[in-house]
Amino acid sequence: MTKRVQSKNKICRRLGVNLWGRAKNPIVKRDYPPGEHGAKRRKISGFGQQLAAKQKLRGYYANLSERQFRRIYQEASRLRGDTAENMIGLLERRLDIVVYRMNFVPTVFAARQFVNHGHVQVNGKRVNIPSYAVREGDAIEVREKSKNLTMVLGSVQQPERDVPEYISVDYKGLKGSFVRTPKLADVPYPVQMEPNLVIEYYSK
Repeated sequence: MTKRVQSKNKICRRLGVNLWGRAKNPIVKRDYPPGEHGAKRRKISGFGQQLAAKQKLRGYYANLSERQFRRIYQEASRLRGDTAENMIGLLERRLDIVVYRMNFVPTVFAARQFVNHGHVQVNGKRVNIPSYAVREGDAIEVREKSKNLTMVLGSVQQPERDVPEYISVDYKGLKGSFVRTPKLADVPYPVQMEPNLVIEYYSK
């Protein structure tokens, strides 16, 4: 078991949820946090609930750093409209997440690495920044040299997730487009997310 896999498993057990909805997940057998006192249940305070909501949402998006996540909150708070909805929209516009939603890779962690290694094009240009903000109507495509990668072919042939309505995909051409920025209700989270609690956490 690699260090990366161990860290993903610890995230799920610490939060007490199967964060990415995968069948092979330790939370299925041990639904309590890791550690000597993990099985002991504790009453969670209001602040604790806010912190847990933040850690869950941050962990879902390939465990973004606190600095990156706070920056997304700050940007969402400057936009018009509901800050929680804005935050979800910004997170779903990340290029690595769009690639993950398209089922070109099996996990969000793989999506970050896949983009970072330059396997993806946006509107015909190579982009290797996972946090790149995709715009409505942008065309996303796996580079020609990368279309025969074992990971890509396996993920496309046996997709683990349904593609949401705000993204269109052409699996034959390994390409697609970002149709529109989603709302919270549009995003197919395998667990309940509470971005309103995240906003409360940061607004104090």
